[in-house]
Amino acid sequence: MHFLPVTLVSLISAALGSPTGGSDGFGEVAARDILLGRASPENPSGTYAPAFVDCPQQRPTIRSASSLSQSEQDWLKNRRSKTVDPLVQFLRKSNLTDYDYAGYITSNSQNFSVVPNIGIAVSGGGYRALMNGAGFIAAADSRVPGSTDTGGIGGLLQSSTYLAGLSGGGWLVGSIFANNFSTVVQLRDGYQGSALWQFSNSIFQGPKSRGISIVNTVSYWDDILNQVDDKRNAGYDVSITDYWGRALSVQLINATDGGPAYTFSSIADASNFKSADTPMPILVADERRPNTKVISLNSTVYEFNPWEIGSHDPTVYGFAPIRYVGSNFSGGSIPDSGHCVEGFDAYSYVMGTSSSLFNAFLLQNLSSSDIPTVVTNAIRDLLTHIGDENDDIAAWNPNPFLGYNNDTNASADDEQLTLVDGGLDLQNIPLHPLLQPSRGLDVIFAVDSSADTGTNFPNGTALRATYDRSKTDIANGTVFPAVPDAETFINLELNKRPTFFGCNTSEFSNASHIPPLIVYVPNAPYTIASNVSTFDPSYSDAQRNSIIKNGFNVATMGNGTVDSEWTACVACAVLSRSLERTGTTVSATCQRCFSRYCWNGTTDSRPVSSYEPTPILQFDTQSSGVSPRSGAGKGLVFGVVGIAALALAF
Repeated sequence: MHFLPVTLVSLISAALGSPTGGSDGFGEVAARDILLGRASPENPSGTYAPAFVDCPQQRPTIRSASSLSQSEQDWLKNRRSKTVDPLVQFLRKSNLTDYDYAGYITSNSQNFSVVPNIGIAVSGGGYRALMNGAGFIAAADSRVPGSTDTGGIGGLLQSSTYLAGLSGGGWLVGSIFANNFSTVVQLRDGYQGSALWQFSNSIFQGPKSRGISIVNTVSYWDDILNQVDDKRNAGYDVSITDYWGRALSVQLINATDGGPAYTFSSIADASNFKSADTPMPILVADERRPNTKVISLNSTVYEFNPWEIGSHDPTVYGFAPIRYVGSNFSGGSIPDSGHCVEGFDAYSYVMGTSSSLFNAFLLQNLSSSDIPTVVTNAIRDLLTHIGDENDDIAAWNPNPFLGYNNDTNASADDEQLTLVDGGLDLQNIPLHPLLQPSRGLDVIFAVDSSADTGTNFPNGTALRATYDRSKTDIANGTVFPAVPDAETFINLELNKRPTFFGCNTSEFSNASHIPPLIVYVPNAPYTIASNVSTFDPSYSDAQRNSIIKNGFNVATMGNGTVDSEWTACVACAVLSRSLERTGTTVSATCQRCFSRYCWNGTTDSRPVSSYEPTPILQFDTQSSGVSPRSGAGKGLVFGVVGIAALALAF
């Protein structure tokens, strides 16, 4: 993998100057001419349809969730060691001058009870979540020019072990890994003829190749229809999620027709993931129990990772090998007389499952002139078959957990495992898989782009949902810090700046373990109104770039414009649990940071009639000038940031 020389990057950045409202160093370098590496089309059928294959000598089985999979354990041995050098570099640049914390990590580099274990969780919220989350990931990625400048947090991504996404955040995480762990800059700018991250044409119209003004919408939808028909003709049930996921992937996977043969399990075979040079991706969905429409906090939470699908919850408490989902498991194994199937774990279907809320988005637009009649008829025929009560589900049929844990598994007798959008239980930040004690995380950066308020900004609802769930039996012993009510979040402006939850570990004195510190990073208006509607279907390139840039500013507090010690405070959050375990000195800088950013239990529950935040930094001078008081922000037009086209070789 080759990178631009630092001197060249510096020259370009200097020539282009700083963006408005605090330098973010982002949005200035494009990679339009790059041909991105990609995941693999590993479906043996070569299409979207699953296919029979010979079973491996050791036939696939369901395993208990009492420990991590052997694959993950083996991978972690390499990944944890590969986070040490990036973390040391990050600490050296964090301006923590009153204690040698880089030396502290270096001297304990072989002791992973000391080296912090970091996770990042990106919330749902449609394209808003994808773009705001992309800004955070760009800021945390040392490969992005400007991310390691003064005030930056570049290197945090390289220091992380896990990267989780849900719904719109799952689109971001999925797109990054489907495209060979590309940077946000590369995904944003694509290359000549690519449909990658082209949001100016809605998902209902289909992509527009650069330089071509005519869009063949009929051909686009005809391809999707044929792909879903391939799966149906192979004998598998289909749902609205199949159509939604296939359309979504055209924007997110840099391959012909959005890579219908790409599988989620192919991530495990990617060279950079096998060698543990990237974090581990996890996507999240909820189970809808048989004969119900209610998704509550006691719903089973499922995760998808490169090796498995399953749940740590006591209801299922098991994991299936995701490569062989689609096979007829029964009571935890594929019978000797049974066949193995591969390809059911289509990349698009996993991303679509995590965001099945958007099935309604598709259904509401069936009357659009952009969608051909042959497609609308096919979807309406499907609705007649499955009924309106199943229009927002993803049908995982056959159910891999059929006959497994019969006493606790509500779907044990069901041939279909019914999964829905991972945020429908209000846990819109995918914290669940990162809170598992077996993963041993020390800190989670929770990037929240939820639309909890009338103006589409978060108010901590997702954190409260996870906290409330942690007090119930289904949490299975996982622990979560206390968080205040929505009014406190707004009145104390905890939803306008980063806040640390769980700093004082005495609150866990009666718990079985100390959970990770939560660094809550809410979407906020730094340089533009980033509160676009969850269901806005299209964004100009300029608007997309401006929202990503705003997310960069959210992550860096305007590259230190709002707080010059923010990078140091991020470092202190990363180190917090480790320092406590080892009884190491907490520097004066870290003490100041914890005093400033740790929620100390103070509440202010006065009623809030509306939440209309003012810009934190000066809005971009080339933007429309519309403030976030405008609410959804639909249709806003933002000025184009200057772009220098560079050819990057990877």
